[in-house]
Amino acid sequence: MSESTFTNWSGGSITGSGDANIIFSNVRILDGTGEAPYSGEVTVSGNRIKTISRSGMGSSLSSNGGRRVDGRGMTLMPGLIDAHLHLSWNNAPGIAPIQMMPIEEHVINCIDMAETVLNAGFTAGRGAAAAKPRLDVVIRDAINSGRFPGPRYTAASPEITTIGGLGDMVPPHIQHEGLNLGIVVSGPEEIRATVREMLKWGNDTIKLNLSGEEVAGMGAEVNQMSDEEIAMAVSETKRRGKTLAAHARSAESIKLCVKHGIDIIYHASFSDEEALDMLEAAKDKHIVAPGLAWLINTARNAGEYGIKPGEPLSIAYERELENAVETMKKMHKRGIRVLIGGDYGFAWTPMGTNAKDLEYFVDLLGFTPMEAIQAATKYGGQIMQMENELGLIREGYLADMLLVDGDPSTDVRVLQDKKRLVAIMKDGKFHKFPENTAAGMRISA
Repeated sequence: MSESTFTNWSGGSITGSGDANIIFSNVRILDGTGEAPYSGEVTVSGNRIKTISRSGMGSSLSSNGGRRVDGRGMTLMPGLIDAHLHLSWNNAPGIAPIQMMPIEEHVINCIDMAETVLNAGFTAGRGAAAAKPRLDVVIRDAINSGRFPGPRYTAASPEITTIGGLGDMVPPHIQHEGLNLGIVVSGPEEIRATVREMLKWGNDTIKLNLSGEEVAGMGAEVNQMSDEEIAMAVSETKRRGKTLAAHARSAESIKLCVKHGIDIIYHASFSDEEALDMLEAAKDKHIVAPGLAWLINTARNAGEYGIKPGEPLSIAYERELENAVETMKKMHKRGIRVLIGGDYGFAWTPMGTNAKDLEYFVDLLGFTPMEAIQAATKYGGQIMQMENELGLIREGYLADMLLVDGDPSTDVRVLQDKKRLVAIMKDGKFHKFPENTAAGMRISA
């Protein structure tokens, strides 16, 4: 039997017989449950975690063949999960370049964004809205079939909005639907037809715009969709067993999400005690992803793109950021699930910097590093609706894992340094092998 040895990566090595099993030995296991990291080893068989052994409690190395990864004391943790991911955003300075990109170029751009996110250690992400009706579906299916690398991904519809609402970008003197970022509807029956069409095309999530967005010219606290329209969208989506998400910045829109049973609440910046009470009472049914990176960077770091600090638009975002921070602190104290996902994909919030969210959660929201990690792993598995097989290092779970040179449980900023993501595994396969493994491979009898 031949043996392969992989060396020359941050002092670690991979050795083995080439069998299906991969054994991570001499690692600190950060399992995502909230327990402190512990020394041990993890065996992967196929695409699942087969065994987990703590140091001093027996070793699977003596009884299982396969390749051995000597972690040299590095941290093995679950892959990160982005709760608010737009793979069809293109790192452009505004909405217009997303709207106007031809579909052919847009597909290629999505392929690039998918690999960028995976390279950053995000092995899964919840699609939060697509720029075109079937774009997320095509990208999801291509990733799943192995045609190009990317995170596990759920496909979302474009934002469904009302005439004159957020996403209706067409000037009144130009009637051209292609200019819109959202799908513009009016009335329950148009909502019904649109939802049915989006589900027919294979989308996992129906996204509704319930409130505004300052940069698009509609105030964040303005509400745009009627009770009857929301009820119709929810009814049609739930009938097909699919998920709803809402762009909901205002207190009123948060309440509408709870009232109608909209599963995922994006932003939720402006709340009041009634909204918090309603959400807390139904906290097992809802997940909140605030999108802090968008608020912070639009307010403070988009000057070269025309949003200058001190001007009315940046002041509006500073105000929303202040409210969002206080709201998320209150939600966290009430046990409401608040997940990372910063609405990345604009020039001032580029895709691939997604791990910055963990730092924001620690520094601004008062999360401990471990709580921030859980918001990106354990609870990420829940928003992916894979909570029994994703987001933890646990026997039987999917082998989506990172080998990290450092200890994220004490400093989450190490996850922003891609060089310290020594290995990235998705579905039991290495997307990123430990550095320079190919050059160090040796095969002997």
